[in-house]
Amino acid sequence: MQVSDTEIAVLRQQSASAQSAPAPPGGSEYAELSRLVRGAGLLRRRTHYYTWKIIVTVGALAGGWAAFVIVGNSWWTLAVAVLLAVLFTQMGFLGHDAGHRQIFTSRRPSYIAGVLLGNLGIGLSYGWWVAKHNRHHAHPNTEGADPDIAGGALIFIATEVNGNAPRGIVRLIRQYQAYLFFPMLLLEGVSLHVASVRALACRTSRHRRTEAALLAAHFAGYLALVVLVLGPGLKAAAFIMVQQGLFGLYLGCSFAPNHKGMPILTAADRTDFLRRQVLTSRNIRGGWLTDLALGGLNYQIEHHLFPSAPRPSLRRCQPLIRAFCEQRGLTYCQTSLVGSFASVLGHLDRVGRPVTTGRPPEPRLD
Repeated sequence: MQVSDTEIAVLRQQSASAQSAPAPPGGSEYAELSRLVRGAGLLRRRTHYYTWKIIVTVGALAGGWAAFVIVGNSWWTLAVAVLLAVLFTQMGFLGHDAGHRQIFTSRRPSYIAGVLLGNLGIGLSYGWWVAKHNRHHAHPNTEGADPDIAGGALIFIATEVNGNAPRGIVRLIRQYQAYLFFPMLLLEGVSLHVASVRALACRTSRHRRTEAALLAAHFAGYLALVVLVLGPGLKAAAFIMVQQGLFGLYLGCSFAPNHKGMPILTAADRTDFLRRQVLTSRNIRGGWLTDLALGGLNYQIEHHLFPSAPRPSLRRCQPLIRAFCEQRGLTYCQTSLVGSFASVLGHLDRVGRPVTTGRPPEPRLD
């Protein structure tokens, strides 16, 4: 269902009226917002949209692999590798939507779509990713709870510098992590593949065998096709490095602007749901091309407030949610893609350098 500009104006007036009226017993600001969004029909499933989206994306992926075979044993396959990196990421966006039940309301069809798109399509464990991503949504930018800011090769919390006191190459990487951020994203695809395999090797669930079989089928088919077309040599290695490297870079660049550099919540923080989601998230300005390129993740505030809202509804949610936040004096962060990366790199530089530089720590919500 689409919402007209006139309807948006009416919803804004309703939101303003709700602000001045006393809250109902047991009510909350988020409950008020939820009623407005649900009343506008913005949480209804968009079956027609996703049917065509899946058909087009899967068809394009099949066409990409067909182009790879047609080009054959040639260095021009590196151009196909770029195309396949883009299509892998678009498949990942669809898996993300399935994980939030934006496509189907029930668990079983969502899971089937997720493992076919994720495990079989691009070689990522859907079950592992959903569990990890759900923890992030429940505790965005929260120390000790959000797995997306847990310390690794890169760090996002200043206290980790003091607490771990890294030495050698690790200290050097972290000190210059702002400069190494984009190069290290080239390894993100491989890192996700490895994490998927490790999770399935350790995790016990009733779907473990199914996921492992689909993941193995992806890797076997991928490597077999590459070797059959290019042979076990330099071209095959170059194709894999370009395709997987750009896949990781694109995927990382789509998720990184959403929260990195935004306020960090302490483990003891008791901020309410509405503020926790809005104050730790950042939107990216843009039109339909930005929506397509970032898979709807550019509406991060709307997505975090209503994870099950279908991707095409997020743009329609935005003016309503932004007006609701502004009426309550709640900071609604939105910037350009370039501006978001500037914030991310500035944050990485600030927390990565030794504390002896005297730079202030990252912003927190206490």
